[in-house]
Amino acid sequence: MKTKNLGIIVIVGIILVLGGCGCSQYNGLVTSDQQVKQLWSNVETNYQRRTDLYNSVIKTIEGSANFEKSTLKEVIDARSKATSIQVDINDPETLAKYQAAQAQLQGAFSRLMAVAEAYPDLKTTKAFQDFQTQIEGTENRINIARKDYNAGVNAYNLKVKTFPGNLFAGMFGFHEKAYYQADPGSEKAPDIQFNIK
Repeated sequence: MKTKNLGIIVIVGIILVLGGCGCSQYNGLVTSDQQVKQLWSNVETNYQRRTDLYNSVIKTIEGSANFEKSTLKEVIDARSKATSIQVDINDPETLAKYQAAQAQLQGAFSRLMAVAEAYPDLKTTKAFQDFQTQIEGTENRINIARKDYNAGVNAYNLKVKTFPGNLFAGMFGFHEKAYYQADPGSEKAPDIQFNIK
């Protein structure tokens, strides 16, 4: 009888230990998952700030009657595309589409800014000057938010992929998340030429 009771006590003890370990692992994965979601929200918030700034400067530029409209239209179209993509941070494909749309918007806007420099009346408006200052700070915020997001994804992915977390992650349906990647071609140094004569 004593050995039967001892066997039951051992089995109950093992169940409690595994249950406690499982709860701890599950709670850790949930916490990490929520941190990644919050960090991604910070990335989106900074992109939204940039979009809002772009909207302000677009209105300023539209007020310049002689401004080159085709470049402005390109930015407006890119902005529309960038803001229409919904990201699921558990789906690397939607993250890649979002990143590509943001890069397209940034490229179109860079071309717009280059064209805008040729318009002295536009360059001297306070709104345009304020925009140039604010966009620099916003781009820095975006870079920091993307870096923080990748650090959060790294911590989460380590929990999902290392033992014993990988056992519980598989059991509870937690999967590896995608990192925010550098834009294609950004690993190459830009070709800068000064054609001074």
